[in-house]
Amino acid sequence: MSEQAYSINNPFQSSGPSESQPVSSIYDDANAMGKELLEKPLQGGGTDRILVQHSKGRMTVWERIKVLTNSEPNILYQNWGKNLDGASLITGILNINGRDVAIYGHDFTLRAGSMDATNGNKLARLIYMAGEHGIPLIGMNDSAGAYVPAGVGGLDGYSEAFTALRKISGVVPSLMLMFGFNAGGGAYLPRQGSFMIQPENTFFGLTGPGVVKSVLGEDISADDLGGPKVHGQSGVVDLVTNDELGALRTALRLLSYLPDNSSSAAPFHPTSDPTDRFIYEEEILFKKTFNSPTGMNTPFDITLYIQNICDHGQYFEIQPQRSRNLVTAFGRLGGHVVGFVANNSAVSSGQIDIGAARKGTRFIRFCNVYNIPLIFLEDTTGFLPGKEQEQNGIVLEGRKLLDSIIDIRTPRLTLIIRNAFGGAYASFNSYHTGADMVFALPTARIAVMGPAGKDYVYKDEITAIQKEYKENLKNGVSEKDAAATRDKKLQLLSQKYEKDLMNPKEALSLGSVSRIVLPGTTRNILFKNLDYLIRHYKPGPMSGPQREFE
Repeated sequence: MSEQAYSINNPFQSSGPSESQPVSSIYDDANAMGKELLEKPLQGGGTDRILVQHSKGRMTVWERIKVLTNSEPNILYQNWGKNLDGASLITGILNINGRDVAIYGHDFTLRAGSMDATNGNKLARLIYMAGEHGIPLIGMNDSAGAYVPAGVGGLDGYSEAFTALRKISGVVPSLMLMFGFNAGGGAYLPRQGSFMIQPENTFFGLTGPGVVKSVLGEDISADDLGGPKVHGQSGVVDLVTNDELGALRTALRLLSYLPDNSSSAAPFHPTSDPTDRFIYEEEILFKKTFNSPTGMNTPFDITLYIQNICDHGQYFEIQPQRSRNLVTAFGRLGGHVVGFVANNSAVSSGQIDIGAARKGTRFIRFCNVYNIPLIFLEDTTGFLPGKEQEQNGIVLEGRKLLDSIIDIRTPRLTLIIRNAFGGAYASFNSYHTGADMVFALPTARIAVMGPAGKDYVYKDEITAIQKEYKENLKNGVSEKDAAATRDKKLQLLSQKYEKDLMNPKEALSLGSVSRIVLPGTTRNILFKNLDYLIRHYKPGPMSGPQREFE
């Protein structure tokens, strides 16, 4: 038998020219083209444009995506556009901590991220997909606006995107990040989102400083016209960060508190923080506050209290840079996501002004749409009076706040900490506006009026004291002694009013408050009742009649 011959040559390889002179095939050419198409959008506007982007302290859209996820992004319509480069807009689906999230981002290295009819349709497709599949949306906006050479097509593109984003509002939450310099439609589009995040050294507005100078003759910087200090104070922007990285990480943190859609609950995170622990810090806070020389009039920062209630002291404040007389924040209690609406006596005595009313209304309505329970921490003397407030519509804005509270369908609790006077008590999630449960600390002062109410309750007694004062002066008593006698008796009346009427007793007797909560036990009581209510709440989209006002 002859010896078997072995060879390392591929028997299926056809004989032909040597490897040094390869001949391309249809299949190889197609693969090469496919590889080129896949790589083209990644190159953006080329190395020079990427270097310019970096020189401004900005990331490329692909670098921003890498901050949001470690997983490979699923990019949709990658070669959209006549140049097969993505047409300056990236759309896709990311896996963020096990959740599907739709994302879009303008590629500023290509055509300054501008919009035309083509990529307007591309963006609308992604937005509708997010709504249909019930997944959150993150938008990374970095666009000069409509692409001028495209003519009306650029405006059509924005119109299509505007409409799509409006259609999914209230269906899935959307987070809009503002990078670079955005103008025109690039400013209008993202504000339709649930939340806006703007880093420092960025701008967005209807027009830039150049147009303002040309049309109105006003010299103004981009920062003073549309920077975060402007939009943060007006409420156009919800969160301000130091830089792009901070904005992206803030978006991830905020997303962890939000549900995928309006038919689901926010993510539950089991906690190792005991819900029945006694909070000594809470008791110390109130003891030091109310035992101070100014007594029950002593202000304190309500965020210290929220910190004690939440799991491991973690909470996420929304619009912290404005109207801090009302604090709105997300937190977790026993693993459940909850929204806090809290009067903050450390700022303007916790009174509700126009800014606070707008801030509270928007936050409450968001929580109501997305099945997030609400906890109201009440400590306010009422709505802020005055000419400026009346002229700017405090009645309308206050009414919107009240309406948003009445419309709440999610589980909701109120804890009255100190002041709860008049209309503020009546509207701030009382039993009669729909609260599931209302609790009060022993320090609660629930009354029709604050200390000034003694002038009405003890009108006859005060008249008698004033009459006695005048009689003493006529009888030769010195003005100093007569005044001292008068003031002492008026002080006793004030103390009597505080003791008899400025406490939770009457509200308890009427069932307006269900129980007293002792300092240190707040977390335990709130969790037990919140957990019960959540067990009997079924998440779902809102239904019923649409009211005339938001």
